[in-house]
Amino acid sequence: MTTTIDHLVVAASTLDEGSAHVAARLGVAPGGGGRHERMGTHNRLLRIGASTYLEVIAIDPEAPPPARPRWFGLDERDAHAPPTLVGWMVRTTRIDLMIASLPAALAARLGPVTPMRRDDLAWSLTIPADGRPVDDGAMPGVIDWLASPHPSGRLVDHGLVLESLVVTHPDADALRAALRAMDFRGPVAVRRGDARLAASIRTADGVRRLT
Repeated sequence: MTTTIDHLVVAASTLDEGSAHVAARLGVAPGGGGRHERMGTHNRLLRIGASTYLEVIAIDPEAPPPARPRWFGLDERDAHAPPTLVGWMVRTTRIDLMIASLPAALAARLGPVTPMRRDDLAWSLTIPADGRPVDDGAMPGVIDWLASPHPSGRLVDHGLVLESLVVTHPDADALRAALRAMDFRGPVAVRRGDARLAASIRTADGVRRLT
């Protein structure tokens, strides 16, 4: 079952810091978003394609601590670390069938499929039990928006477009094999090296890089 890029994730110590970081690089600040009560986090969003967006996420200081580790490694994040592109998600329309089709070891690494809800949106996605991005963020999580409209359709179109994502990982061959198992299709280049992400996004002032 084919998957495509759904969104990129920038982790920050605060939403204001993360939004300022994105605005400085792309010329537009994220907005909208909301709270994830189950995770004790909140976010802001920025459209980077007709069905793709950028998410800035941080711990919600007004939310009680969740009963489980927060996602995207936020619990272990250094409060003084700069905002960083820490993960990416791929989208499918039948997450149950897609996960069942994967090699068992890969499915286990992605984590259990977890239902989520915010306002009128309901979705399911994989979340590792320890909350840490798989392979330091090189391995994408999987999301299914179920019957909900995709968030990009509600966001202001500033003309930003994700042109490419470079995913670097020490075992590039294994990552490529995992993406093939997910039947992934998208503008992603996998390279060998220390695990990191770098997105190239077209803006009104040319292509800008976000890491």
